Amino acid sequence: MPDPGVSFKRDLSEWRIALVAWRLLVLQAADPVVGAGMAEHSTYRAHPWRRVEHTLGSGRRLFYQDAETLRREVARLNRSHKRIRGTMADGQPYDARDAATRVWVLLTLFECVVTMRRLGGDRYDAGQLELAYAEFKEAIAAFDLPEQELPATAAELPAYFARYARERLEFTEAARYLLGDMLREAPRPRRLWFLGDTGWRITRVLVARVITDLTVADLPPAVRERFGLVRTRRAALLSVLLHRGAGAVVPRLPDRLRYRSPEEHRPPRLPRQPRSGGDARGPRVDRFFREVLDQTGDGFITVHDLRAMAHNVCWQLELDEAGEARVYEAFEGWWEQLRAAMDANGDGKVSREEFVAATLAGCDRDEAYLERGLLPALRAVFTAADTDGSGFLEFDEYRVVFGGPRVHPAELSHGFRQLDVDGDGRITVEEFLHGFTEFFTARADSTSGAQLLGRP
Repeated sequence: MPDPGVSFKRDLSEWRIALVAWRLLVLQAADPVVGAGMAEHSTYRAHPWRRVEHTLGSGRRLFYQDAETLRREVARLNRSHKRIRGTMADGQPYDARDAATRVWVLLTLFECVVTMRRLGGDRYDAGQLELAYAEFKEAIAAFDLPEQELPATAAELPAYFARYARERLEFTEAARYLLGDMLREAPRPRRLWFLGDTGWRITRVLVARVITDLTVADLPPAVRERFGLVRTRRAALLSVLLHRGAGAVVPRLPDRLRYRSPEEHRPPRLPRQPRSGGDARGPRVDRFFREVLDQTGDGFITVHDLRAMAHNVCWQLELDEAGEARVYEAFEGWWEQLRAAMDANGDGKVSREEFVAATLAGCDRDEAYLERGLLPALRAVFTAADTDGSGFLEFDEYRVVFGGPRVHPAELSHGFRQLDVDGDGRITVEEFLHGFTEFFTARADSTSGAQLLGRP
């Protein structure tokens, strides 16, 4: 009979998992295939917290939900990974469907839960570890991975990790960035809204030091040795204090506080009043580039940024294959319009300056300019978000797509009310498209679509 005190799925949803979340990303990024995919396809530079949330959220869908949710998530990951392929810096091809890489990524999730328990002082004993591993393997069986790639028992995992570290792992650019500059550049997480931008810039210096030291201290010895990283006494002490402290406190909390809840409640905050006077389009379009289009955070938009946007929409809505195909097709069409209108030198990139200038010029000279790219993509988003097929977006449907990690609930509500021109509590496709059209074309900030991105 299974040990009632052992549940890998339950442990994965415990808040303590945050202590090993960055470690998880570094271990995954150290696989050369993952590192190459992140460099070319991921939004981790511009949206690090979303990257963490998607990784852990995918884990919850795989291991913490019902069989149908598991089936949909495996199908979604398979479709997503088909699009992640290319050529590494050394000229070697890579493909995210590589079996060894997929096994490594999945096993890092299991290993991080085991590490969370071990460092917290409540490690699995040998029998519990095998039960947890059996639960894990039952869930990932839906991936239909080659049996020879997956360790048969949990007892074989340490040898597997040591061998994989020696033979496959590299200190990739993505792994280096995760341990170095990313945390010093990361945008303010939604839950720390009260710090403000200045407060966050000060706080993140300390946060970066703590997370970097903790991650290095907690990495497997074979990985630290492979990368030439040193576990200092200060980092080791920090690890003990944080993990043992959390291990002593969190398991004693009631379940509603111990485990992550799908609903999060935040204190309200009123959006700023719109500015008036002058032509406000330039700053709005510039902000749209920085906060929406430049998904990879490199100062340019490419086809990968548009695909990343499509991926995020599909991930939020858990679309089926046909729904995903429609969204991706629409965003590919939007990129083709951007490329044709703005990529003058044909290098496959559009800079912020090029985007702002070309967008303003296009809207000024051609009323149908947005219809050739942006609006078809938005229609696809509207159709995908309209999950009940009513022809309207209710607030709950709108929130799924637009309630991102950097959007406060008060700002989200404000944006919804702006689009809901007739005030009937739902948005038609005409209202939806009209609001975004005004965002790009209205010279004043007082029009209905001017503040769709929340506070400036």
